[in-house]
Amino acid sequence: MNNVTRLTLAFIFTLTSWVAHAQTNCAGQNLTIELLTDNYGQETDWALVNNQGTSLASGSDFESNTLYTQQVCLSPGSYDFTISDSYGDGICCDYGNGYYQLSLDNQSLASGGSFNSQASHTIVIEGDTTPSCTNHALELTLSTDNYGNETAWTLSSGGTLVDSGDGYSSNQQYSASFCLTDGDYRFTITDSYGDGMCCDYGNGQYELSLNGTVIANGGEFTSSDITDFSLPLSGGGGNDDDLEAYYATAAGLTGTALKDQLYQIISGHTTRSYGALWDFYLSYETDNYYENNYTILDIYSENPTAADPYTFTPGSDQCGSYNSEADCYNREHSFPRSWFGGSVAPMNSDVHHIFATDGQVNAWRGSYPYGEVSNPDRTSQNGSKLGSARSGLGYSGTVFEPIDEFKGDLARAYFYMATRYQDRISQWQSNSTYGDAILDGSSDVVFENWHLQMLLQWHNEDPVSQKEIDRNDAAQIFQGNRNPFVDHPEWVEQIW
Repeated sequence: MNNVTRLTLAFIFTLTSWVAHAQTNCAGQNLTIELLTDNYGQETDWALVNNQGTSLASGSDFESNTLYTQQVCLSPGSYDFTISDSYGDGICCDYGNGYYQLSLDNQSLASGGSFNSQASHTIVIEGDTTPSCTNHALELTLSTDNYGNETAWTLSSGGTLVDSGDGYSSNQQYSASFCLTDGDYRFTITDSYGDGMCCDYGNGQYELSLNGTVIANGGEFTSSDITDFSLPLSGGGGNDDDLEAYYATAAGLTGTALKDQLYQIISGHTTRSYGALWDFYLSYETDNYYENNYTILDIYSENPTAADPYTFTPGSDQCGSYNSEADCYNREHSFPRSWFGGSVAPMNSDVHHIFATDGQVNAWRGSYPYGEVSNPDRTSQNGSKLGSARSGLGYSGTVFEPIDEFKGDLARAYFYMATRYQDRISQWQSNSTYGDAILDGSSDVVFENWHLQMLLQWHNEDPVSQKEIDRNDAAQIFQGNRNPFVDHPEWVEQIW
C-alpha cells in the first residue's frame, strides 16, 4: 500500500435524521464507510439505499490506491450497502490490496475486498423513535463540478466554527444536516481556483434550506459566495408580528419622514451576484398561481386567464441566445441598468426590480420607459405592447406596456427603487435619455409627474397579490431586505 493518502470527507449524509452542529452528535447511529482503492480506483463505486430504494449516499470516480472515509448518520430502519467493480475482479488482490470496511458506532460490521463484480450487506438499525430537530433544521445539499477538490465550505456562528467540509470527489452529490439554535450564522462556500462551481467545468451547485424553505443557493461565483442569516428568520412568511418588528422605527410616520426611515430599514442589503438571480428564479420565480405547473413565471408571456402561449422550464431554458419569442427566459431589469449607470452594484442584481421574462420581449422593451401604448409596433403573445405613448399620457415617445395583471407589481418595484436608492437616484437623471424622461432629478418625489401619476394608477388598480407577497418573502431570504410597498401598500399614498 505505497503512496496511500488519507482523505476524510467532513460531511454527514442523512435524509432521515438530524446532526446537532458536530458530526459526533448523530441522533441515530453512525455508519462509517472506509474504502481503500486498488490500482484501478475508477472501477469501484458504492451506494447506500434505504428500504424504499432511496439513495442516501454513494461514491465513485475514485483515485487509485487512496484511502477514503465517510460517515452516514442512520435512523432506525433497514439499509442495503453495495460495492461494485466494473471490471469484475473486486478490489483485492491481483491488482493492489484494496478493501472496504463498514463500522457501526465504531464496531466492525462487515469488510471485504475479494469479490467479483459486486458485494452487498444489509444493515439494520434497531429502535422505534424518529429523531427530530425541535429548533431550526438546516440542510445543505452539494453537487460538485469536474474539480470537486477545489470546493470547500464553512458554517460559523459568532466567529465560532459550527462545521465545515472539503476534499470532495468530482461530479458527486453530498448532503449534510444541522439542528441550529437561535443566533446569527454565516455560510461560506469557496472555490480555490476562483471559478466557482458552474458552469465552465461542470454544473456544480449548492443549496441551503431551512425547515424546507430554500434560503440560499448558487454555483456561479468566483472565489467565494457568502450567506449571512439570523434565526429565527425575521419577516419570513409575512408573519404580522415579524413585519411589525421589521418596520417598528417607521411606525406613525408619513411623507418624507416615512420615506427616509424606510430607506434606513431596507438599505445595506446583501449584494448577490448577477448570476445568483438564475438561482432565485429556479427556486422562487415559478408558476404556483395560475397554471400551477411550476414553469418560469414570465410576466411578458403569462396569460392569467387561459393557457400560456408557451412555457419555460426552470434552469434549462434560461438565455443564452435567442432569435424569437419563446426561445428562452432572461433577467429583465424593470428599472433599466442604463438608467443607473450600467452593471453597477447593488442595483444590477437587486431582485426586487429584476424579473424573469422572455428574452426576445425583454430585448424589445430595451430601455424604453413603461407607459400606455396607443398603436403598438410589437405585441407579445400575452398582450404586452411596445409602441407610441397614448395621447394624454404626458409623454410622446416610445413606451412599453405590460399587461394589467402585473402593472401594480412593477409600480411597487419602482416605488421600492425610489426609496432604496434615494441617496443616489437624483444623480441618475443624466445617465440616459429614457431615464431622464421618467426621473425628475430629486431624491424625494423622484419621478416626473406623468410617470408618477401613471404608477399611482397602476398601483391602485392592481392591488398586491399573493404572488408578490411570496416573492417579497423570498427576496428577503435571498438578499436580506423587503419591499415595504408590498407589505404596506398604503404607504405609497402617504409618501406620494
